[in-house]
Amino acid sequence: MSGQGMMGRVRVAYTLEQCWHRVPGGTGVAALRIAEALGPHNDVRLMGVAGRHRRLPPEPWVPAIPVAQLPIASPWLYETWLRLQWPKVEVATGPVDIAHATTLIPCPTDAKLVVTLHDLAFLHDPTQFTRHGVRVFRQSLRQIRQRADLVLCCSQATMDDCVASGIGADRLRLVPLGVETSRADHDEIARVRAAHDLPEEYVLFVGTVEPRKNLRGLVAALKLLGDAAPPLVVAGAAGWGTTGVEESEHVRFLGFVPSTDLGGLYGGASVFCYPSEREGYGLPVLEAMAQGVPVVTSRGTATEEVAGTAAVLVDPKDPTDIARGIEEAGNRRKELHAKGLARAQRRSWATTADLTAAVYRELAG
Repeated sequence: MSGQGMMGRVRVAYTLEQCWHRVPGGTGVAALRIAEALGPHNDVRLMGVAGRHRRLPPEPWVPAIPVAQLPIASPWLYETWLRLQWPKVEVATGPVDIAHATTLIPCPTDAKLVVTLHDLAFLHDPTQFTRHGVRVFRQSLRQIRQRADLVLCCSQATMDDCVASGIGADRLRLVPLGVETSRADHDEIARVRAAHDLPEEYVLFVGTVEPRKNLRGLVAALKLLGDAAPPLVVAGAAGWGTTGVEESEHVRFLGFVPSTDLGGLYGGASVFCYPSEREGYGLPVLEAMAQGVPVVTSRGTATEEVAGTAAVLVDPKDPTDIARGIEEAGNRRKELHAKGLARAQRRSWATTADLTAAVYRELAG
């Protein structure tokens, strides 16, 4: 497009509608962090795009880039995008070289289309999602197959799922997510402990609270460990469905915890346990490692790929194995602390942004 030739900058319409969702989740975190980390790339000009909203999203989800509004509001925006291919992002941004859909739902555009796919969990177990959700996801995937120039995947597991669902490997690019690597110090951990009234020792889970996260299996594992087990602290907004886990003297639900408290929350945990049944990535695993906490996570999903040898791997469907993992992580604390920190240091948002900018340049070529 002429815009790039004239200015030497790649103009990118960057979708941020998920910041206004009730639970922006990992896709919200990733889109915002990457947008911030793209700042130093002077040849890329990002313009946020969302539907019409009366107010900004709540504080942690406010984009650091200007957001142009389309003439239609959520929840109709996604429906009109998928059914009518309207409104195109250019209605809000003016001409662009690239449109980057930062979630599964591809935006209509006259430009080259990049889509970020975090996971295709709905293909493996549709029962973990609402029927409406599955319909929207399937429709989105069909359109991505037809329209996307390049698809960014945060893990090899997601790339494999894309190939299996008919997206050619030549259109896929591996762009792993980053992590905040500054560590909470002793004072910060003490502040967060007091603010949330946390016990001295606790097993931590962080993530959107929904069935596939397997909290039921985690609670069953802690029961098997008996009185020796520290209580479970669950941090994260309630997502879809019920987990079958109730609050009790052994299980505390903190709800959504602001990002300013997350470092101290991870840092104060005895063990971080993330026995999710399926993930596209599993950012909390990296976040826990960045705070030096021993991690237990699932074998055979993308979290194994993220964790490498720096975590204890367990069978998420077997509470006995999860219990073994929690005990083992406690015994290997020093070793896992060192390995986890080293692994997290290699995953920065700056690297994620570099890989994303390289994709923009490749397409704008």
